[in-house]
Amino acid sequence: MRRLFQAFQAFFRVLRDAQFAQLVAAGPQSAATPQATVRSPGTRHGALGLLSALQREARLVDFLKEPIGDYPDAQVGAAVREVHRQAGAVLDRMFALQPVLNRSEGETITVEANRNPARVQLAGPVSGNPPYRGTLCHHGWLATRCDVPEWTGREEDALVVAPAEVQIA
Repeated sequence: MRRLFQAFQAFFRVLRDAQFAQLVAAGPQSAATPQATVRSPGTRHGALGLLSALQREARLVDFLKEPIGDYPDAQVGAAVREVHRQAGAVLDRMFALQPVLNRSEGETITVEANRNPARVQLAGPVSGNPPYRGTLCHHGWLATRCDVPEWTGREEDALVVAPAEVQIA
């Protein structure tokens, strides 16, 4: 559950922080991992393409904007399960996410002096010189591609995340 919360935090940081979004879109800079495909910018920010896909395929915006305080836990849990499955499929298709460190959370690891701070962050009281030994709290995520659809609509519609739907009787 903690990782789901972290994933939501990262998603919304991409939406509000253009520099962070560029880092995510740029992907790995190491020759050991596949390079991200960065699409040329159009009149619509790529984050809106991602948000639109998450709404269209997982109804994520509807779920997050719905006041759920009055719903029974079982009903919320059932909705979360479906949104989780569908949103995960969108992320897999667009980003092909893989762990930065292919190790188990809770495992004791050694962080060498030549660590890349974009890939491995140190937490807690850091003192002395590397190598450091610590417990892996989160394995991190690495996008092996960035395949957010390029906007092809009209400029005045670039901020539409999802169109209104009208049922004709």
